[in-house]
Order: sequence, then C-alpha cells, then structure tokens
Amino acid sequence: MPQIKSAIKRVKTQEESRKRNAAQMNKLRTAVKKFKTAAAAGDEDASKLRLEAESALDKAASKGLIHKNKAARDKSRLAKLAK
Repeated sequence: MPQIKSAIKRVKTQEESRKRNAAQMNKLRTAVKKFKTAAAAGDEDASKLRLEAESALDKAASKGLIHKNKAARDKSRLAKLAK
C-alpha cells in the first residue's frame, strides 16, 4: 500500500476505473455473443442484435476500452456474419 497521499488516491481511482472498464467490456462481449448465437441459429431478431453489438463496439472505442481499428474490424466481421 502506498504511503504518499496522492498515491493512495490514485490506487482508489484505478480500482474504480478497473471495475468500470470490466463492466463495459462484459457488456460488449455479451452483446457480440448474443448476436453470434442468434446469427448461427438464424433468428429473425439477429439484425437488431447486430445493431446493438455495433453500438456497444462504438461506445467501447469512444471510451478508449478498445482501439478504433479493432472496433471497425469487429463490426466488419459481424456484418459479414450477418449475410
């Protein structure tokens, strides 16, 4: 545990950020997984789930959780899977 006051504060904020980032990544992964399972099953609501997954990817990229190129690559793969 750090001794310096600013370092103690930094540890607290890092923990909050870690939890927030983990929650956002879980939402992203869940949205993508829901679409992939729906697309594999041939469900009618797959297009709606694809839009949700793409939105989650865009949000993650804008928040800095993933790189914008990874978001674009994943969106491209989802579109290819939807065809």
